[in-house]
Amino acid sequence: MNRRDFLKIAASAVPLAGTPAKFQPEIAFTFDDPKIVGGAGLSWQEINHRILEVLDKRKVKVVLFVCGKRVDSVEGQRLIAEWDLAGHDIGNHSYSHLNFNASGDASSDGTIVTLTNFEADTLKGEALVHDYSHFVRLFRFPFFKEGDTVEKRDGMRSFLRQHGYRIGRATVDASDWAINTRLENRVRQNSKADLSPYRDFFLQHIWERAQFYESLAERVPKHPVRHTVLLHHNPLNAFFLDDLVSMFAARGWKRIDADWAYADPVYSLQPDILPAGESLIWQLAKQTGKFERELRYPGEDDVYENPKMDALRLCPQLLGTGGQVSFSFFLLDGRAR
Repeated sequence: MNRRDFLKIAASAVPLAGTPAKFQPEIAFTFDDPKIVGGAGLSWQEINHRILEVLDKRKVKVVLFVCGKRVDSVEGQRLIAEWDLAGHDIGNHSYSHLNFNASGDASSDGTIVTLTNFEADTLKGEALVHDYSHFVRLFRFPFFKEGDTVEKRDGMRSFLRQHGYRIGRATVDASDWAINTRLENRVRQNSKADLSPYRDFFLQHIWERAQFYESLAERVPKHPVRHTVLLHHNPLNAFFLDDLVSMFAARGWKRIDADWAYADPVYSLQPDILPAGESLIWQLAKQTGKFERELRYPGEDDVYENPKMDALRLCPQLLGTGGQVSFSFFLLDGRAR
């Protein structure tokens, strides 16, 4: 599908003049994990410039959630400064990107993840961003994991309140990072590869997830919410963010600034579930106990999207001889949400 065909299909979803008015869902964009590493033939500076250029053209303000270890350098601070100067909010995404729900109190790299250590890591992340003029006290949990015990969940919520933070949840969770992994490896294989299939899958994936979470929101909390979608600072969005914004507009969703979205009282709710985490709407639905057939765990992950991408042959590497083809997948900081 080329760009012209895609936009034609998207535009067909716009209601015709004179049809009954329908509630217009609202969507804000949030970005995680800016880093000074390029990919897919782009330098980190080009990735940064492309994303910021789209946001400026579309006149929308977002929140950039910063993981400290990825920008703890002069170049990293320059990257964040460009977002700050553009007027985008800067949030805290911890320093080390630890999984607060890690079983056995250990993360994948062996780091112990106790409440005390996670609190210290949060403050270490804050130290890198608190001096920017657009720093906001929004904290986004890595991997959307908010604690696997009552002590950790409630202890961290209390800690954040004491330090003036709100939780920077998103209502629309997604796995753009998984698509980006394959796109980057595809370009590594062939620098002139056609990337439109990755664009089409990306747009369809985000649209499907937005529809799912909007459907849940209509039933829990049963009133309109100002949606926030999770995206990442990566080549995929550098290439196709403008298409994504166009898609939401063509399909009747109103884009809003992130600070207006987070002013919605729904973001102050603290769902009573364990393990805590996932999309805010997912958590609210889980709390009711009425949606078990619809809720998977985790809410989003590459395991759900990989079979679909396999079927479409969106594979990062094609290896084989004698007419036999096998697939080899290489995760680049996989599951870095």
